[in-house]
Amino acid sequence: MRDLADKCWSLTEADIEALEIGSGILGTGGGGNPYIGKLRAREALRSGLDLKILPIEALEDEAKVVAMGGIGAPLVSFERIKEGREGLRCLRALEERMGFTADAVGCEEIGGQNSMEPLVTAAMAGLPVVDGDGMGRAFPEMQMTTYAIYGHRSTPSVMCDPHGNAVIFDHAISEKWHETMARACVIAQGGASVLASAPMSGAFFKRHAIPHSYTQAIGLGRAVIEARRAHEDPIAAICAREKGRRMFSGKITDLKRHFRGGFNVGVAAIEGLEDCRGSQGEITIQNEFLIFRRDGEMQVCVPDLVVVLDLDSGLPITTEVLRYGQRVAVLALPCHELLRTPQALEVIGPGAFGFPDLVYRPMSEAA
Repeated sequence: MRDLADKCWSLTEADIEALEIGSGILGTGGGGNPYIGKLRAREALRSGLDLKILPIEALEDEAKVVAMGGIGAPLVSFERIKEGREGLRCLRALEERMGFTADAVGCEEIGGQNSMEPLVTAAMAGLPVVDGDGMGRAFPEMQMTTYAIYGHRSTPSVMCDPHGNAVIFDHAISEKWHETMARACVIAQGGASVLASAPMSGAFFKRHAIPHSYTQAIGLGRAVIEARRAHEDPIAAICAREKGRRMFSGKITDLKRHFRGGFNVGVAAIEGLEDCRGSQGEITIQNEFLIFRRDGEMQVCVPDLVVVLDLDSGLPITTEVLRYGQRVAVLALPCHELLRTPQALEVIGPGAFGFPDLVYRPMSEAA
């Protein structure tokens, strides 16, 4: 491979601050707490590591790209800090198992802390992270990436935990089976680990990744920061930038949330405030915010993004830090077109989450 260094751009601490906010918004409540990820990425920068982003257009067809991210429950990853080198151990074990050398690192999901994990690992390995990801948001299960949806086989893969354990999944007969086995393993490892998947070619990544997701997340975070600095409405700035809609304003009056099968699951009830007074909102949770209902009627659902923000600051709220009494705004943002195909909706539509009676309608078609 030719030297990619002159094609990359390096992140600054200001970029990391913006990425924390932008990835929190795109994470739809999941992907791991972005504040924890920001601290790790910032410390990597301060230790002298170079966090590099490679434009997706500059990726060569024959490049070997290893996608990685955290797996487990966001609440666990929030309460139990990573050892720090789990991702690097995954990468090196995978290279040894398959007899190759990675040219770049890919992001499994741009949402939350999982936007930071590839950056820290790649910096330790002296590699760039490609400006793209497999979700354009966050989803709770591994087969829910565009990589898997459009034909990539993720095994062999390697999962590492903070204790130093490394588990190789040599072969799975399907991506769903890979998810099932990995979920059982992550529970045994304590509920939060890092997993690296079999390499993709650069040509495959360019066709099937959600493009420019790091650029999108950083730009979105900057828009919020600039709006707050100018004493303007950051929620309006998010909607304007992402072609989103503000669906509800209210106060959390009930929260049922528990750990089940390696996931944070639950329901949040919201009493309407401001122009929503007299209405009731409800959000269904499985690591991420999946479905928003108003007065019992579904308003927005996966794969479009249900985003919960602090009503006053406009900053994103993740599922593990939801609390009774919080004043929130609920936004709907449109997903990328790669997530709207019939092939994709079989894997990430409402039916895939146990709601076969709900029919997904893209935001552009909804009233």
